[in-house]
Amino acid sequence: MSEYRGYKGNSLEFLKQNQITVGDTVKLLADITYSGIIMPRYEHSDDKHVVLKLKSGYNIGLEISKIEKVEKQHVTEKIFEINEKTEKVEGLPKILLLSTGGTIASKIDYRTGAVTPVLTAEELNASVPELSKIANVETEVLFSEYSENIMPQHWLKIAERIKKITKTDYAGIIIAHGTDTMHYTSSFLSFALSGFPIPIVLVGSQRSSDRASSDAALNLIGATKFIKENNSNGVYIVMHQDENDDSVACHLGTRVRKNHTSKRGAFETIGDVPALIISEKQIQKNMSKSYFKKDEFQPRINLDSKVALVKYHPGFDPSLLNQIVEMGYKGIIFEGTGLGHIGKVMYENVKKANEKGIFLGMTSQCIDGRVRMTVYESGRDLLDLGIIPLENMIPEVALVKAMWAIGNFQNIEEVKKIMLQDIASELTN
Repeated sequence: MSEYRGYKGNSLEFLKQNQITVGDTVKLLADITYSGIIMPRYEHSDDKHVVLKLKSGYNIGLEISKIEKVEKQHVTEKIFEINEKTEKVEGLPKILLLSTGGTIASKIDYRTGAVTPVLTAEELNASVPELSKIANVETEVLFSEYSENIMPQHWLKIAERIKKITKTDYAGIIIAHGTDTMHYTSSFLSFALSGFPIPIVLVGSQRSSDRASSDAALNLIGATKFIKENNSNGVYIVMHQDENDDSVACHLGTRVRKNHTSKRGAFETIGDVPALIISEKQIQKNMSKSYFKKDEFQPRINLDSKVALVKYHPGFDPSLLNQIVEMGYKGIIFEGTGLGHIGKVMYENVKKANEKGIFLGMTSQCIDGRVRMTVYESGRDLLDLGIIPLENMIPEVALVKAMWAIGNFQNIEEVKKIMLQDIASELTN
């Protein structure tokens, strides 16, 4: 039954005996007194615990044998979905919100206890009423996927949709996206839509929008404020700056990565400070005006996903490179050690890959700094074998750029040239 979702055996009997159901607000006396809402359980959970959502927004499991007293404070109220359209306000900028799924567009799936992408873009807009005071936000669902399921073909779909609205009166575009692969998507859009006349902002959430601790609302508000108050184009990621709710950071789409699994301030600009910091009262711009490019828009919305990201490590089997070549891959991005090195055990296989006309690029496993392959003999050997040093390009960004470059420039020499050309601030001083 839905009022006891996920409960069985002893835990189900405990709920029934105490006349409480999922969604009821209760006070439970155990080692200390806990107050919160009875939550559903995972489908395959044991029958020895109940789950309680505390006022902080976090869930805890309490062993029923240690619960001494149960006090029901109030019963479940039915919550109806918001379906109404937001009224347009004269004089406010128009923004398009595209939903692709992810935690920002998720609610708890009470069958499994996991977050599931079910919110539409319209519901996201309506669930954050502050948005309607900043801009007129129109909504559209492109697809609904966890970010780990977003593939290069999804990047193409997003880019093609955005290309169609080049000549419109939108002030900017917000893309609701899962956080785990968001910097891959932002990288592709940065290259494929370089020079796009209005800002494209990817925004996500570390915690689903129906959790009390969700960061979805502030991130969406920050993204909307950025579009409204800044006359700059480019592709960005807007997320919490830290664990507090005081500000969000606006990162360039090719200079950012997710550096923590769960913190709300998980995203960081690599090698610099965020492009902007957005708070309730002001927007702090950290980059000079010349940094924001106004190049002519020349979309190149193609890619070839036959590029491998190879993380070198002691004990790496060099024959894996042969397999990559045999599978028809056209590019290999190495994530090397330090200044950009891989072991000499790899040299012969690298030479063969180069002779096959495969693009070979070198990045570093180090979070910060740049590749310098002329410092040590081993680096110079790799240069002679055809590996191209990619300066301070982030490995994931280099992977995406190589996919884009090979998909748009068929000649290997053209690919090498474009990989060393700064297209979307992926290479910095």
